Amino acid sequence: MQRPAAVVHHVGVPAAIWLKLIETLPAILWVGFAAVVYFSLRQTIVQRMVPRLTAVRALGVELELARELLDQAQEESPTTVTPTARRTALGRLEHAADLLRGGNVLWVDDRPEGNSPLVELFRTAGMNVELALSTEEAVPLLRRRPYDIIISDFDRNGDSEAGIKMLRLLEQYHIDVPVLIYTGRFDPERGVDHRIFAGTSAPVELVHYVVDLMERARLGSL
Repeated sequence: MQRPAAVVHHVGVPAAIWLKLIETLPAILWVGFAAVVYFSLRQTIVQRMVPRLTAVRALGVELELARELLDQAQEESPTTVTPTARRTALGRLEHAADLLRGGNVLWVDDRPEGNSPLVELFRTAGMNVELALSTEEAVPLLRRRPYDIIISDFDRNGDSEAGIKMLRLLEQYHIDVPVLIYTGRFDPERGVDHRIFAGTSAPVELVHYVVDLMERARLGSL
């Protein structure tokens, strides 16, 4: 007697599940594609982003140092400054970073220690700042190499006309470099010489004048 053949029931996958899988498939493919791209380009992304992030951190450190140096210079100055004027000067330093970088300054003063915070401030901005204690030291330097700006005081070594005498020598040697007068007590009536771009006793104003002159130098309008 033969046994009846076993009946095999094929259990099919419900149509709803197939539809769900079909709908989900593109998203899965996109995730897989993104993963492949990421792991393929990961090294390149890291190499490009790390220097930028480092630069941002370095810029933050430089700006913080600039604030400290400007505040220190202001403490040693007889002038007063408003918070708005301080922020404006720091903002100009930040936005003029490319213009200031590589600029050459000769600072003539017989007491350079009083200018140390500002000297360091401009150097932090990427400028080259050389110091001279007298006109006798300054003129050979000016004849030997180009400078973008001269910063000078008026009184040196007991001579109240030292700054003016230096201006006359600059003209005699045909040295055409804009001059900023920075002194403890600036008297505008003494700063009428046509070779003086500006004069001040305020650190924040000196920052503005330096940026102004570097903008003109870079744009070739001096």
